[in-house]
Amino acid sequence: MRANGVPERFCTGDAEPYEKFKAWAATVPRCLRNPLYHWTHLELKRYFDIDDLLDETTAERVWARANERLQSGGLTARGILAKFGVKILCTTDDPADDLTSHAQIRASQIATRVYPTFRPDRVLDVHLPATFNPWIERLSAGAGTEIARFADLLDALRKRHQDFHDAGGRASDHGLSRCPVIVSSERAAAATFEKARAAQSITPEEHEGFSGFMMHFFGQLDAAKGWTKQLHLGALRNVSTRGLQSSGRDSGYDSIGDLPQAEALGAYLDRLDRENALPKTIIYNVNPSDNYAMATMTGNFQDGTVPGKIQFGSGWWFVDQKEGIEWQLNALSNTGLLSQFVGMVTDSRSFMSFPRHEYFRRVLCNLVGRDVEHGDLPDDPRLVGRLIEDVSAGNVARYFGWKE
Repeated sequence: MRANGVPERFCTGDAEPYEKFKAWAATVPRCLRNPLYHWTHLELKRYFDIDDLLDETTAERVWARANERLQSGGLTARGILAKFGVKILCTTDDPADDLTSHAQIRASQIATRVYPTFRPDRVLDVHLPATFNPWIERLSAGAGTEIARFADLLDALRKRHQDFHDAGGRASDHGLSRCPVIVSSERAAAATFEKARAAQSITPEEHEGFSGFMMHFFGQLDAAKGWTKQLHLGALRNVSTRGLQSSGRDSGYDSIGDLPQAEALGAYLDRLDRENALPKTIIYNVNPSDNYAMATMTGNFQDGTVPGKIQFGSGWWFVDQKEGIEWQLNALSNTGLLSQFVGMVTDSRSFMSFPRHEYFRRVLCNLVGRDVEHGDLPDDPRLVGRLIEDVSAGNVARYFGWKE
């Protein structure tokens, strides 16, 4: 919308919802060849049974029909989960978050199982005491324990990790520009923690060393519990000072980063592997230039214990579109086993985005079907059909080990 010249008040500002919708409707025809064009119309069709192409002339009619359908009662959160046959859904949660809602969901007897995902990114903000220290206080309250020393911090995180496990959580997630190269000793990490608690400046080397220690610690926790670790790598975040100041963090002013990834990632995985503490791991890459580096890296740490133990994850963020999905599938297929791939895992934040999984499956089926047509794969529905079924649903259920 910004690229279409739409003022910010219609994007993240205080305009009325209908005015924002009309601004989006006027933008949609300008989105030809952008995945948003496909996603928008898939959502209109799958949720509201609306076939109209959305634009300025249809906006009022689409708005009215969609709201009429919403009032019918079938598109509640539970209704949507039932409509799309969602068996398991995972939320993303900070270790400081209260998990009471998960207990309430379990007690509600909802058919969909809902589990938390452990996302401890804020602990790596040790170089930002103004945000780090309030977070420590939140974590202390959430864990029900005082955090006075670094050892207390580790104990609190262990406790919260166990709380997530008890709530059914079997996965962690980390958003990193790249894996840390420097890894502090526990003593050095404790010294950095003390400086942050005293609101003293943290050097870049201290920040990275602290992050390296914590990421190793989190890997050990995940491995001990049989969890899956997810690494989302490569984003360059909050690039625009103007956008950050006006709209806040994570408001659309991010891009693909071009940081060196392979050596740092390999060292991180190797440190855990040498201790026999490397958990199941999915690596999501946002820079397609690194696809083959990431895909081949997974092969270094397969150990025969779990099929596809180290996964090259699905196209993420800017590459979660037809071309980007095909790039990821091709890199994986050419260097590893597509047959063991867990398929699309997305950090969607909307109940209206389940058609993005359909979008992925369409791209997958089109790619494999094209290979069959060209004679690159056997014209065997049983053989090829099993591949599609496994990548679409079967592998992910086996890999994560959730209870349905």
